[in-house]
Amino acid sequence: MSDMILAKEGVHPEVTALAEQIKAAQQPEIDTMNGWLSAWRRDMDAGGGNGGGHHGGEGGIMTEEQMRQWDMANASDGQRLFLEGMIRHHQGAIQMANTELAEGKNNEAINLAKQIAKSRQQEIATMTALLT
Repeated sequence: MSDMILAKEGVHPEVTALAEQIKAAQQPEIDTMNGWLSAWRRDMDAGGGNGGGHHGGEGGIMTEEQMRQWDMANASDGQRLFLEGMIRHHQGAIQMANTELAEGKNNEAINLAKQIAKSRQQEIATMTALLT
């Protein structure tokens, strides 16, 4: 999602900076979780995961139609759609992190879930402010 907004010209610099921050923060988290999956010999799709796709809008994942609309939007509409979509996406991440905190058994995963919940909540506050 960050790559899509970063590819648009005319996006407000604060939105661009936030997209770069999100991308930089999330890639190491993704790498860590993929490493765990490999170490635990699990496939991303085997455990009911979404495999990184954009399915049905569940858990903050954008639908293909939402992604298409966003891709076709001008910079002004695109940044609004980015912020609104990313807020939903972050809310989904917080829900998943809270599930891990409540039900998790692996201390590393629990610690990552704490970090994710905290950082996503802070980014939601920033995105909400940018929308206003």
